[in-house]
Amino acid sequence: MDRAGVCNRRCGLLRHNRRRPAAADQLPHGGRCRWHRSTRLNVTMLMQTTYLYGMDMHDAGFGRILNLSSMAAFSAGPYMSIYYVTKAFVLSFSQAVNVELCESGVTVTALCPGSTATGFEKAAQMNASKMFTLFRPATPEQVAAAGYHSMETGRSSIVYYSAATKIMNIGSHLIPHLVANASAAIINGRG
Repeated sequence: MDRAGVCNRRCGLLRHNRRRPAAADQLPHGGRCRWHRSTRLNVTMLMQTTYLYGMDMHDAGFGRILNLSSMAAFSAGPYMSIYYVTKAFVLSFSQAVNVELCESGVTVTALCPGSTATGFEKAAQMNASKMFTLFRPATPEQVAAAGYHSMETGRSSIVYYSAATKIMNIGSHLIPHLVANASAAIINGRG
């Protein structure tokens, strides 16, 4: 990571994404190596790249950072607990760093899409999940365009791709946690 920061000192845009989730992103399965890989990629690498490029952007007085979170960031996620908690970290970290860098001309945008037709369901072994049958998945192009536009305009707020994801976010704050957790288990295909 240090070399990347040294080689590209004039980076004005940083986009952070992560691999597709695996069924091993739940605690009873997969083993510690899989959990560590998920958290290293979605937590440690996110902090390292944000620090390296964010400080260069800060010094230059301008920059845009787009971090890919998920609607998973807004609730607990039975059967995908590691994925959900790392996406919650991405959201919280992005919001905090946005405040820390706001006076420098650097903005941080957290993109929180719902289901997206990327092969996510196959990689996560969720082919039968209601997440992809109850809600029409967005295309990757639609999600990318929404995130890029918001980032380019310096929009520091969380980007929700669609009306359905806005409704799910509001609902996750209004209903009791036990109900939200049970709903997530159903949506994740195990309830």
